[in-house]
Amino acid sequence: MDEARQVTRVAAYAVCTDDAARILLCRLSPDEMEPGAWTLPGGGVDFGEDPADAVLRELTEETGLSGEVVSLAAVESFARGPIAGLTENHLHAIQIIFRVRITGGQLRDEVGGSTDAAAWFTTEEAATLRLVPLAEVGIRLADEA
Repeated sequence: MDEARQVTRVAAYAVCTDDAARILLCRLSPDEMEPGAWTLPGGGVDFGEDPADAVLRELTEETGLSGEVVSLAAVESFARGPIAGLTENHLHAIQIIFRVRITGGQLRDEVGGSTDAAAWFTTEEAATLRLVPLAEVGIRLADEA
């Protein structure tokens, strides 16, 4: 068995709200580490890609919507060790969270990606969902806006 590697993953995520004060969330697909849990739209920043460009690319990939970055909302970071049956790597995740205003597109679900559903939720509705910690942070940030 190989020794565990240390992996750093930089990702960019969008906090998007609509005129009804609902937040946009995406459901993680069955192949992800927390299948069925809801998260913010977003994902990994490609090598050499600006995080602000990455968040808009990911927003469109996962939801069909386009947007514009309004501001940097927060930066989260966590580290965890190997997870039995899932990964032998130590992960350091750096999550860059932007406030994003929706400018167009048509809401749709991602097919064959890291998410399989996208929807708008009120704070009350979101409280009934299984959320990843990132989504909880996003909801708090949306409520503060």
